[in-house]
Amino acid sequence: MTIKYFKGEPSAYVIRYKNGQVDSGGEGLTFWYLPFNTSIATVPIVSQDARFIFKESTQNYQEIAIQGQFTFRLSNPMEVAKVLDFTIDPKTAKYRSDDPEKLTQRVINTIQSNIRSGVNGLSLEDALVKTKELESEVLALLNNEVDLQDIGVIVEGLHITSVKATTEMQKALEADYRESLKRRADQAIYQRRNAALEEENKLSQREMDNDVNLEERRKDLVDMQARNNLALAEAEAKADELKLSPYGDLPPQALVGLALKEWAGNAGDIGQLNISPDMLSQLVGWVGGEQR
Repeated sequence: MTIKYFKGEPSAYVIRYKNGQVDSGGEGLTFWYLPFNTSIATVPIVSQDARFIFKESTQNYQEIAIQGQFTFRLSNPMEVAKVLDFTIDPKTAKYRSDDPEKLTQRVINTIQSNIRSGVNGLSLEDALVKTKELESEVLALLNNEVDLQDIGVIVEGLHITSVKATTEMQKALEADYRESLKRRADQAIYQRRNAALEEENKLSQREMDNDVNLEERRKDLVDMQARNNLALAEAEAKADELKLSPYGDLPPQALVGLALKEWAGNAGDIGQLNISPDMLSQLVGWVGGEQR
């Protein structure tokens, strides 16, 4: 009869089965055992990372490839060991079955089911950009999954690292994005030209307003000069009228005499004066009181 020694790791919950029944269990458990009637199972209790990649369809029936990773741990090793086989070969410390891998795949299947529900309600464009919102929603749903809770699986983190459309659709989206960039560039050019045109129109309007104001000022100046000239002419006419009004009551003989007197007083300034006999005779008659 050979007695062997087993030393468990602190990262695993060790379960000792004796004659098919649980004999003991604990984290990093160490013990002596008889190989013929003892089985040993080790359930990881530290956080584990796993990757996933699968394809799903969006609301508008477009296929996308979703890639990411998640972190999970087992909070109830005894319950997991009841459902899945975690027994190991003590010599090699390798699992005797592929059940531990099935556990990871079970979590992946649950993640895919919840991601599918989220993606099916999104358009292709939204599915490509709303990864953060999808991560938060799916993570909350995972920790409420009864199947995972029953075996003590806690998903600590979920990260969607890539969401890609098919190659053909990716090219179409890239072409559409390039066209949108060109349209935005054209719109920016149009806006700059429109802004420049508006500035030119404003400048032209200001120049026109200045010309109108100048013409109005010129018109006011011309009107003022005309009024001033008219007022001056009226004043001069009034002055002449006032000067001549005393002569209005004099007889013609007196006016002629005054005129002759004025001529006599300015004789030195008169170069030549011709008086015909008829004019002289008529003047003598007016001065003498006879009118011929």
